[in-house]
Amino acid sequence: MAKSYKRKTRKGAAKRFKVTATGKILRRTQNMRHLRANKSKKARRNYRRLTQLKGGMAKKVKKMLNI
Repeated sequence: MAKSYKRKTRKGAAKRFKVTATGKILRRTQNMRHLRANKSKKARRNYRRLTQLKGGMAKKVKKMLNI
C-alpha cells in the first residue's frame, strides 16, 4: 500500500485568509493602504469589515489551505 504524502499549507495564504466554521473564506478589503483622506468616513468604516471570497478564487484558496 502506497503511503500518501503530507500536504503543506501555504503560509502566505494562511496569514491572509480566515476560514469560518461553515467553511467560508474571508479576506480583508482593498482600498485601505493609502489615500484615505479623500474617502468618506462611512467608506473607511466599511473597509474594516471582512468580505467573503466567492467562486473559483475561493476554491483556489481552499486548495492552498488544504481544506
